[in-house]
Amino acid sequence: MSALIPFLALEQTCEQVQAWVNQQLTGAGFRIVQTFDLNVARLAHPEYPCPHHGTEECSCQMIVLLVYRKKSAPVTLTIHGQDDKTWLSLANPTGQHSNQHLETMIRRILMPRAPTALSSVEAAYEARSTV
Repeated sequence: MSALIPFLALEQTCEQVQAWVNQQLTGAGFRIVQTFDLNVARLAHPEYPCPHHGTEECSCQMIVLLVYRKKSAPVTLTIHGQDDKTWLSLANPTGQHSNQHLETMIRRILMPRAPTALSSVEAAYEARSTV
């Protein structure tokens, strides 16, 4: 179990944000391994409608990335998108210590360069309404 609290909200599709995140982090010397893609997982269960839209046509997406730096343990970064809005969160398994230094580095790389970020008030509201 982990707690997902978005630290950044963007007005772009999940795929656009994933490409941007990959570019920013690999450019800064991080290694990224994708471990989950909701759209791929959904292919195995086409008969289930989207819980947010109630239809098979769904713009929801969630991508889970493991972000590595040198020999340190990875940080889990989730990219959650819905209807051309995307939220970035760092997932910390509950009861375990996180790599605060690595998380801080990731936030500093992504936040000042964020394209079309929502205001902090909008981001907090959007984060609460999608969880």
